[in-house]
Amino acid sequence: METIEETLLELGNNHYLQALGVLLVSLILAKLTDWILTRGLTRLTQKTPSEIDDQMLAMIHKPIYYSVLAAGLAVAVTLVELPAPFDFISFGLIKTLVVLIWLILGIRLILLILDWMTLQPERFHIVQPDTKPLFDISARVILFGGALYFLLIAWNVDVTAWLASAGIIGIAVGFAAKDTLANLFAGIFILAEAPYKIGDFIVLDGGERGRVTKIGIRSTRILTRDDVEITIPNATIGNSKIINESGGPYVKYRNRIPVGVAYGSDVDLVRKILLEVAQEAAKEGGIALDPEPRVRFRGFGDSALLFELLYWIKEPVLKGRIQDLLNTLTYKALAKAGIEIPYPKRDLYIKEMPK
Repeated sequence: METIEETLLELGNNHYLQALGVLLVSLILAKLTDWILTRGLTRLTQKTPSEIDDQMLAMIHKPIYYSVLAAGLAVAVTLVELPAPFDFISFGLIKTLVVLIWLILGIRLILLILDWMTLQPERFHIVQPDTKPLFDISARVILFGGALYFLLIAWNVDVTAWLASAGIIGIAVGFAAKDTLANLFAGIFILAEAPYKIGDFIVLDGGERGRVTKIGIRSTRILTRDDVEITIPNATIGNSKIINESGGPYVKYRNRIPVGVAYGSDVDLVRKILLEVAQEAAKEGGIALDPEPRVRFRGFGDSALLFELLYWIKEPVLKGRIQDLLNTLTYKALAKAGIEIPYPKRDLYIKEMPK
């Protein structure tokens, strides 16, 4: 009996058997964790309308499985008590393997999330097909930087000097490319706040007006009514007042036609004529009847009664054509009704004729 007890005690003190036991336990834990993730959580993710959680779970469970195995392997190496050069190498390789596993997972998750956000531009204005590469590259740089940091720590490399050098290089690059970085950050803020979007009509501080054709990271492009494309650096737009004619609750845009008639004109008749002009123009399309056109008597000028015809156009691109149509119809209607549109007149008095 004592011999059996001594044998069991000797086996229990055997480091290699202990290491083997730890490996078996870690394998069981890894299998159990993988089963919980693939069976239990999968039932929960299947109840959600989105598929991204199912895809993320399918990516995550394998790295967790291998990480549990790696933790058990590290404990087993500790129990075996390898000689000085080999224990350091073994721990370094195990840590390197874990870092690489999670680095690959991070890259795959970033691509999945960016693709998912790109397909929902109404929810995520900042992530668009044009800006997706920027976020992809930025995320990869962060992930690779973090992985490199942990790899250096895993091999007991002092990272203080590396971080100091990276800081100095970053400051130098920042000063050298400050204009580019200003445009870059301004582009990110424009995409995040979405003051305008592709297809909107905007008016710049300088008076240029056009449709936004592209919103890039460095610049924004607009196409004017003269079919001239203008490229504006995002930093300039970020520091300027931009009028978005397509903004607001809907695309409709209100415009106004000032009209001056001679003193003595029938103001009720003028109001009626201007409303009829708007109704006639609406038949040709472009003018919206909801909200309905309105006429306002604005004041008394030096030589005219000042009216304004206010109307809504269906989209800002029609502004010039509708204004031309209304000016033409207004002039003809007032002339037909015998209502004078005053203009400056000068009387010349000749005191005496030259000899």
